[in-house]
Amino acid sequence: MSSTTGHQPTVDDATAWWSTSVTRIAPGEIELRGYPIEEVIGNVGFVSTIWLLTTGALPTRAVSELLEATLVASVDHGPQAPSIASARMAATCGVGLNSAVANGVNVLGDTHGGAGQQCVQLLNDLVERHESEGIALEQLAREAIADHKGRGAFVPGFGHRFHPRDPRRDPLLRLVEEAVARGDISGRYLAAGLALERALERGERRIPMNIDGISAIVYAELGVQPELARGLFVLSRSVGILAHAWEEKQAGQRIKGPLPPPLLADYTGEATRAVPRAHRPATP
Repeated sequence: MSSTTGHQPTVDDATAWWSTSVTRIAPGEIELRGYPIEEVIGNVGFVSTIWLLTTGALPTRAVSELLEATLVASVDHGPQAPSIASARMAATCGVGLNSAVANGVNVLGDTHGGAGQQCVQLLNDLVERHESEGIALEQLAREAIADHKGRGAFVPGFGHRFHPRDPRRDPLLRLVEEAVARGDISGRYLAAGLALERALERGERRIPMNIDGISAIVYAELGVQPELARGLFVLSRSVGILAHAWEEKQAGQRIKGPLPPPLLADYTGEATRAVPRAHRPATP
């Protein structure tokens, strides 16, 4: 059989079709980025293995510790989070645990779950302009905030609809500052994030960074690309999604909707009315 180009596919064509630099397998052999699995097991932690697979290199201890703290901070935010609620609801509908988890993960989009990616991109932009154009971070931060407000958009990574001050901010920020002081990371993106936070202050009103903002600082400092940063958040939140879906399945209740019975969602449509005669079938 020939392709539409007339080229006869070869064995090399077939093996190159899904070529990968991530994993090599052969009968009795598995290697992750070149490291035999039997050497990885027991020697490389799960978080370090995540870094190895996604970036191609084993992390330093400092990178591993920052990454682990950030992943732990993002694991869960309770059943009011749409991703968690969606997974719990799905778990009561007779689907498998994997389907319930997938249901929750699939809710993580630009609005719920995407702010970290957007904040990494914002930090990258600020640092790039600061270093290439010599513009002060404070001015760039004010311009970025004005741009978001002009578009009616939230500044990603700052403020929280539930927490006046996100309890995950301070411990992660402290770890980042300690890493900067040791010379483990540059501190360039930390400076940009703090400049944004200061620019958002209005008198007594403060809009501190949230988990997405402080996580974005970590990921940007570690050189993680914006979209991969979202992937790492999804990986982290999958832990909470799994735990909630499993708990809901263990409860054994069937078909739980968004409201407990007998509560019903408010109806805001037309009042009860009859179908007009013109739309009724003719009487034989």
